[in-house]
Amino acid sequence: MSPSPLHLSRRNLLAAVGLTGAATVAGLANVRLALATVGPSSYTASWSSVDQHPPAAEWFQDAKFGIYYHWGVYSVPAYASEWYPRNMYNSGSNENNHHRSVYGDPSVWPYHNFINGAPDRAGNWVQFAPKLRSAGGNFDPDEWAQLFADAGARFAGPVAEHHDGFSMWNSSVNEWNSVSRGPRLDLLRLQADAIRARGLKLWVSLHHAYNFTGYFQWVPGQSDASLKKLYGQLGGTAEYQLWYDKLREVIDGYQPDIIFQDFNLSQIPESQRLNFLSYYYNRAVAWNKDVVATYKDGFNNRGEVYDFERGGPAGIQTPYWLTDDSVSSSSWCYTQGIGYYSTRSLMHALLDRISKNGTMVLNIAPMADGTIPSGQRAILQGFGDHLSRFGESVYATRAWSVYGEGPTQMGGGSFQTPREGTGQDIRFTRSKDNTVLYAIVLGWPGGTLHITTLGANRINLSTLTSARLLGSTAGTYVDLPNRTQDGSGLHLTMPSSNAPFSALAYVVKLTFAGQIPALGGGSTPTGFVKIVNGTTGLVLDSGGSVGSGSVVKQWSDVSSPNLQWQLVDVGGGYYRIVNRANGMVVDSWGNASNGASALQAPWNGGNNQQWRLAGVGNGRYQVINRGTGTALDGMGNATVGSTVCMWAPNGSTNNHWTITAL
Repeated sequence: MSPSPLHLSRRNLLAAVGLTGAATVAGLANVRLALATVGPSSYTASWSSVDQHPPAAEWFQDAKFGIYYHWGVYSVPAYASEWYPRNMYNSGSNENNHHRSVYGDPSVWPYHNFINGAPDRAGNWVQFAPKLRSAGGNFDPDEWAQLFADAGARFAGPVAEHHDGFSMWNSSVNEWNSVSRGPRLDLLRLQADAIRARGLKLWVSLHHAYNFTGYFQWVPGQSDASLKKLYGQLGGTAEYQLWYDKLREVIDGYQPDIIFQDFNLSQIPESQRLNFLSYYYNRAVAWNKDVVATYKDGFNNRGEVYDFERGGPAGIQTPYWLTDDSVSSSSWCYTQGIGYYSTRSLMHALLDRISKNGTMVLNIAPMADGTIPSGQRAILQGFGDHLSRFGESVYATRAWSVYGEGPTQMGGGSFQTPREGTGQDIRFTRSKDNTVLYAIVLGWPGGTLHITTLGANRINLSTLTSARLLGSTAGTYVDLPNRTQDGSGLHLTMPSSNAPFSALAYVVKLTFAGQIPALGGGSTPTGFVKIVNGTTGLVLDSGGSVGSGSVVKQWSDVSSPNLQWQLVDVGGGYYRIVNRANGMVVDSWGNASNGASALQAPWNGGNNQQWRLAGVGNGRYQVINRGTGTALDGMGNATVGSTVCMWAPNGSTNNHWTITAL
């Protein structure tokens, strides 16, 4: 008996209906109506199975920008941060002193009073109990969802449970939930319905792995079974099951398009992690849609999307990745006196991240009663204004061969402060059909825009048919007919020395007759090269006649075939790095750990032996492994003969290299 189309992978369905070769592209558009999911038709709870799940759905790569929010019981004290529930029990901390002053000693005024309700020391009733605007309160999920849509978000959703153990949905496994207590509302349902009604995908964030792995470490042991559950004191086996059961409830009840999880997943038994992934992916097949699971630890980037908290890589990184950032540096939830980053810096962070093959989700911090403060609204309105005008350079684009150029370094890992760029900072995106290149300038460049990446020694612009500045309103353009190219770059005469209109960034659209020409010149020489580290000044060295598995080293610059390498194109923007002396290639051996040694082996065609050059400016590159996503790194060790290692791409010159043709 033939399987139902809903249980065929897209590839198998195409084969089943006879769509092969040239017919495949046309067939995909029609098949999409019948089948949404890409990947296997079913999953088992094993890495070999869930690793077959395509991690970054096409809609997710097209979306580029989403919004989520830390809003819950921890918003009520509005003090310090969303870690207030933890730190109020830490004797002598600011939160503990504040709590004693305003509410009382935590031993007599515990955290769950914020849920159940109780008077503070001044006699004011305190409780997380937002009321709908229709019931006389300030919470309006429809207004929230409209604000997110107007801001240009393509997906949105709540932190459905933070570390504090309070579920914002109608839970049958956790009595500490927003229907049974506090608001007496299914907050996740209200938000999910409103968000989807605006055509946005639903994001659901769950941070509950840390609830029982450290968050409430200062809370005294509870005798009541229900309080044990809230404060993460049930014990390992029961907690691991509860972690999984909560996820299943959210999956079955709300069908999220994205499930984001915070750190400490690695503390969950592997079997339960695999149970979650296989369950979610199987449900998605049944729903007939593509879903995304993200992680900071505990999963991998074969089937899931890695998240940089408040950051991103220094250069282009594959596979596709995510960053979650926030409007405030001080807290993820609302606090009195909360401060904000500038709208410009946050927008430039978004533009930098999409140019490096990522998506950004931006956190806001509503007040406990459901009010979104005016300062946060202003940021979202600024995003909406920019994306409504210049969205063609953002949505449904892809990273180009290099991310950009200019003096302002952004990214380099997690916890990187958003920075405003300048009129000399450019970020590139391209259309999915690779016929349009967008040069996004992070300030007005003056009378002439110089794009050094597009120098005559690097790219042939003979097929460039037009250069146009995106205008002040969507769909309008200003032709830039006066352009020259030489060895120092492409030079475009702009309409005026001063900006003709106000914008957070300016976009030049370069349209080609056919495909965007490949970058050439010094970036990928076909002969032998030397590869020199940006910190140590030492040269990549094979060590000569050595065995498979030998480390790659650094050596002083001498005339030796040991120090000579050839970059052989293997397709898809990747190269094998072949040593002239021994014929072996540089190999990560699949070890994605920071500090793992770079090794050598005979060429076998595997991803661990394929490398991508990510330009970081000033003629330097990160050399990034296809299998692990980590980059060659000199480790700052200038000792001749020191081992070259692997490290997550970052802003340090330790993993920056120059490549010079011999």
